[in-house]
Amino acid sequence: MVDQASEVFSTDHRSAPLGIVTMDGAKELGRKIEEHLIRWAKGAGREVETFSIGNSCPRFSSGDAKGLIESTIRGYDLFFIVDVGNYSVTYNYFGKENHMSPDDHYQDLKRLIQAASGKAYRINVIMPLMYGGRQHRRNYRESLDCAFALQELQGMGVSNVVTFDAHDPRVQNAVPLMGFDNLMPSYQVLKKLFRSFPDISTERGEFMIVSPDEGALSRNMYYASVLGVDMGMFYKRRDYSKIVNGRNPIVAHEYLGSDVAGKDIFISDDIISSGDSMLDLAYNLKKKKARRIFAYATYGIFTNGLEAFDKAHADGIIDGVFGSNLTYRTEELKNRSWFYEVDVSKYIAYFVAALNHDMSISKLVDPHAKIDALLERRHSEATKD
Repeated sequence: MVDQASEVFSTDHRSAPLGIVTMDGAKELGRKIEEHLIRWAKGAGREVETFSIGNSCPRFSSGDAKGLIESTIRGYDLFFIVDVGNYSVTYNYFGKENHMSPDDHYQDLKRLIQAASGKAYRINVIMPLMYGGRQHRRNYRESLDCAFALQELQGMGVSNVVTFDAHDPRVQNAVPLMGFDNLMPSYQVLKKLFRSFPDISTERGEFMIVSPDEGALSRNMYYASVLGVDMGMFYKRRDYSKIVNGRNPIVAHEYLGSDVAGKDIFISDDIISSGDSMLDLAYNLKKKKARRIFAYATYGIFTNGLEAFDKAHADGIIDGVFGSNLTYRTEELKNRSWFYEVDVSKYIAYFVAALNHDMSISKLVDPHAKIDALLERRHSEATKD
């Protein structure tokens, strides 16, 4: 894959010079993406030290802000990288330290797009965690922030939005004439799982996929299909007579599917917010005599802290939680023995390189083919042993 990426950079089919505008909150991810791009470019014989475009969003003492782009971007193919979920970024407001909300990050994105002043060749936005994405449908009189934000970005001249594991990818229907790519790091997740637990067997009698709810069926069906194993699911029984925090509370998780006894279980979801539902499923599966339980969420934000997962791991309920580096993770989370980070920066770098050269991304990234190759390697290694 490195040779393929270098080959892309060696062509003369770049749409325009590449510029990476990494916003506050996404510096770590942006640095890793750029490192891959620079390595591939140098491997193709190009003299390049950076693709980064300096930027900032300073604030006045009143709290108002402005976006600044610190070098020329005329004719550039710009990729803005933003993490709307990074609440660790702060700013001073009337002498108090304010933590940035998703609204603040989104406003800064618009400020920097405005600062480009229409001089860029093309504007692309890499927003792994979609702004407003959890409010994906309207019940009663409610806002549809994500759909409106996409329309707003399109109106500002954005050509492509790249996201990961959108809560509901049908939001792209709001902007049918704008590029919208919803990527799934399925290969990266399985690669990390197998490296972290090399003794896992994906034989049908020993491994099983379980969907945490009906909304996550498609992503879990994909894992079950490529691995050739059975799948079960939970459905959430809710109390529709009450509304708590804007939602009908979950009364119980009911399991549907074949027997999980004696099997390793893999559960995939888009987000672990409080984590209560994931832990409820894990305890439920342990009562059904599941062997080991591994959970994955693209965005592990753990709004209720880590103590409940610490206890579940210590009690042998859950063996590992996998999460991507697509949004902010606290140092406490990174240092937990039960947490395994999935690095998705290389995947994004492939995508950026392909878009910049107006190439089909399938030529560089084919999750199904790569997963098949991964499974074949594991089978060969097991046969040698």
